[in-house]
Amino acid sequence: MTDLDPYERKILRELQHDANQTTAQIAERVGLSPSPCWRRIDRLEREGFIQRRVAIVDRHKVGLNAHVFVQVKLNAHGRANLDEFAAKIREYPEVLDCYVLLGSVDFMIRVVAEDISAYERFFFEKLSQLPGVQEITSTVALSEIKATTALPL
Repeated sequence: MTDLDPYERKILRELQHDANQTTAQIAERVGLSPSPCWRRIDRLEREGFIQRRVAIVDRHKVGLNAHVFVQVKLNAHGRANLDEFAAKIREYPEVLDCYVLLGSVDFMIRVVAEDISAYERFFFEKLSQLPGVQEITSTVALSEIKATTALPL
């Protein structure tokens, strides 16, 4: 890994587990005193290793019970407008992740919605209306086996 010493890796693991910890708590867990620990955290933030600190919300508790993986294929004309498609996708709060792919489809999108009816509205009113869309394949997740935001450091 780029420019990370063993302490910084431990710090990042701790922050991924619980970013609400105090510097003193993190320092104790990684084997540093608070000042050098704070300096390392500050460097990790300044240099972009830590992009932001967020709360992870339980989607079911806020009523987002449908979890759908969507593959989108653009037509030849649509491929010329990948940036336009990407910009539009970024506007939709239902879209959690979107990736450009190599292979038979152009995008993989992860979508959440209140229920399947809400996803259907999103599909017909927004996603399928985007210019250049040739084909959309939706796969509904039945249950979640593993979900994490923590990188294996």
